[in-house]
Amino acid sequence: MNTAIKVSHLTKIYKLYDKPIDRLKESLHPLKKKYHKEFYALSDINFEIKKGETVGIIGKNGAGKSTLLKIITGVLTPSSGHVHVNGRIASLLELGAGFNPEYTGVENIYLQGTLMGYSHKEMEAKVDDILAFADIGDFVYQPVKMYSSGMFARLAFAVAINVDPDVLIVDEALSVGDILFQVKCMTRMRAMMEAGVTILFVSHDTHSIKTLCNKAIWIHNGIMLEYGAAGSVANKYIEMQHLQMNDELDIGIQIDTSEISHDAFDDANIPIIVGIKLKEINPQVSQRYGDGRATILDAIILDSNFKPTQELLSNHEYFVQIAVKFNIALPTFVIGFSLSSLDGVQQLTWTNAQDGILFPSVKQNETTVVTTKIKVPITAGTYTLSIGVELPINLNQQHQFLDVIMNFIPLKVNFASPEKGFSAMFYTQGEYSLKTLSKQ
Repeated sequence: MNTAIKVSHLTKIYKLYDKPIDRLKESLHPLKKKYHKEFYALSDINFEIKKGETVGIIGKNGAGKSTLLKIITGVLTPSSGHVHVNGRIASLLELGAGFNPEYTGVENIYLQGTLMGYSHKEMEAKVDDILAFADIGDFVYQPVKMYSSGMFARLAFAVAINVDPDVLIVDEALSVGDILFQVKCMTRMRAMMEAGVTILFVSHDTHSIKTLCNKAIWIHNGIMLEYGAAGSVANKYIEMQHLQMNDELDIGIQIDTSEISHDAFDDANIPIIVGIKLKEINPQVSQRYGDGRATILDAIILDSNFKPTQELLSNHEYFVQIAVKFNIALPTFVIGFSLSSLDGVQQLTWTNAQDGILFPSVKQNETTVVTTKIKVPITAGTYTLSIGVELPINLNQQHQFLDVIMNFIPLKVNFASPEKGFSAMFYTQGEYSLKTLSKQ
């Protein structure tokens, strides 16, 4: 059987009472009068996860993510529906959950092992590895009620990953602890992924979802809105956040331009090559959203001879030319664009606001062409160009999104050896020094 987790028509309903006494009234009422309101924490959730997949779960606070995981792990019972898990589960839903605060760290290790079905002898073979990973010293012999949140994180994660789980569930647990511990956790999680462990990973960090996960589930108000490729689902979640931000920001705020430079490079000799008619996008590849106050007509990349190209050389300079039509008059605007890898992870980003350049006001129905000279310090590979037009409410902090196109065009970056450079994901300048020491 290749299925690790199967969730069918899962629903969780809570009864909400206005006053505590209403619960008693309802239980004693001869006509079974209802004093409660029903709150659907989860509503008809359906999905199937294959063995070895790493699936991210995203959604705002209160969306139902933790409720879903608690039902999968057996902490909560569903109101209706079924959950089938094939294999042993290790979970990090709440740090220290299931620990007895009066027990020592070592005693809790054995307790957790017993709860997972291991014998005392089997856990003895794992204790040394758990203690080595937790690395909390003699505190392992102290009651866990004395532990800090960081110590809980170390011990809880150490137990979860050293009991050979078939399914590992992590709910924001890695946000606690020092940086070295977080790096160690991520390294171990990646090793478990390569070993074929199925992982459910809850995070608000869409970058982590894109880089760690094969697939993602988006839960919103107890409803599963999306389940699919991690990059695609994460981008739709980002879209929702951006549009929500548009609604929440006060468009009447006066933009302070007093300390922003209006300087830009001399563009007198740059021809307009980009099209100024609306270019259709492929909805199966690209994703478009915004509030409609501006429309991106087209965007292209030009080489040093102003020839359109979709094949770039790493560490070389290019021009990005974007044509925008403004559907209303605006006091200013921001142009942004980025290169992302095929898994949706943003690798490079440029905006005029970050560079301290603020564009002048535009009139309704005016078309503007912005040309940006950039250097592409990125290694060989296939990327996508995403573009956006924004209105800065609080410059570089809060922007409204007028028109955004994710994955507008594909680009290929070819290798070009940099001058005295080190290369990894990006190129950076460096020099070498070699000294030979005399033998002592």
